[in-house]
Amino acid sequence: MKKTDDLDIDEVVDKCLEVKGGKPGKLVQIPEGQVKGLCTTVRAIFLDQSPLLELEAPLKICGDVHGQYHDLLRLFEYGGFPPESNYLFLGDYVDRGKQSLETIILLFSYKVKFPENFFLLRGNHECASITRIYGFYDECKRRYNIKLWKQFCDVFNCMPVCAIIDEKIICMHGGLSPEITSFDQVKRIVRPTDVPDTGLICDLLWADPDKDIAGWAENDRGVSFIFGPDVVTSFLQKHDMDLVCRAHQVVEDGYEFFAKRQLITLFSAPNYCGEFDNAGAMMSIDETLMCSFKVLKPVKKK
Repeated sequence: MKKTDDLDIDEVVDKCLEVKGGKPGKLVQIPEGQVKGLCTTVRAIFLDQSPLLELEAPLKICGDVHGQYHDLLRLFEYGGFPPESNYLFLGDYVDRGKQSLETIILLFSYKVKFPENFFLLRGNHECASITRIYGFYDECKRRYNIKLWKQFCDVFNCMPVCAIIDEKIICMHGGLSPEITSFDQVKRIVRPTDVPDTGLICDLLWADPDKDIAGWAENDRGVSFIFGPDVVTSFLQKHDMDLVCRAHQVVEDGYEFFAKRQLITLFSAPNYCGEFDNAGAMMSIDETLMCSFKVLKPVKKK
């Protein structure tokens, strides 16, 4: 598994980690053949695992990374580089930041190296139409070629969209869906699939909580819905669960509770885009499902 003709996974990881502790912004250029091999290998692993991951604590959960590669390395320094800790990432690995390629290559490499201990959900940016606009397409075109971007998009179309930890914590990138009545619906998702404009997958990747409403309402993003605290409470009661864990929105402290701590938003890219003074956070869940947080403080602008 570890080594195919075009992929030496240890070599790729080592090369990605060469810039660890160095000056942020230094690029890592992995040979194209290795990246292609990585995409082929990781795609098969995603398809081999369910679109609904059923995971066990202890593990660390991270929110949006958005190509902020040196912040990703800081997260691993904090939480322990795999396989020291188990990880679940909630999507949005690419776009907006300067090093989407390094970010997605390292994450995919860890998925190949530790398929049962390292998990990656799909975010709304893991999709051709969004990456075409927000930076990943241009980065691929500049540093490799458009064909490789297409291959990455083909992998994105195979990623899982939801995870449940010890039957008590449900995780997704965006939020809940009015269409979800049973988790079998998620298990039955046929991949590869693009992100549709409406429906279950769209909501899991795009929806947002809103403290000022009850029920469901249309989302200002122009996609999916917003949902109130009452929706969270009734969903958790119905499924005998404790917590919804999602990403998808910048929050100042890197994590933010909602609906009397029944939902948490995690965001793991500090100083997001260089435009915000937000912190980035990672949530640790121990064997007893107790949650604690590690926070990457933002660097204050001069």
